[in-house]
Amino acid sequence: MANLTKRDLVVAISNETGLIQSDVFNVIQKTLEHITEALAKGDGVELRNFGVFEVRLTRSRIGRNPNLPDVDVPIPSRATVKFKSGKIMRQRVLLRTEELRNSTEVKSSGTE
Repeated sequence: MANLTKRDLVVAISNETGLIQSDVFNVIQKTLEHITEALAKGDGVELRNFGVFEVRLTRSRIGRNPNLPDVDVPIPSRATVKFKSGKIMRQRVLLRTEELRNSTEVKSSGTE
């Protein structure tokens, strides 16, 4: 299963729109920079029909070092980015459910 890269986006959008790849790259890069800057300030980012990015604070907790299981390691709380998909994305990804189930069943039945 391949991942979509920024370069793949640039090439695809350039081919579809006829725009120069460097211009498309600059627009994508600026978009990502503005999203990152908003999140760094603690603002949420809402992209209709795509999803919402929010900054959330994780709880502090106690962790364990597998090499020294007797020693507790405090893990402090920290800010993380949470993404919640939008309605259209959720619906389109949901269509993959049956395909993934079928491919999982084929793999598991082939190993018996």
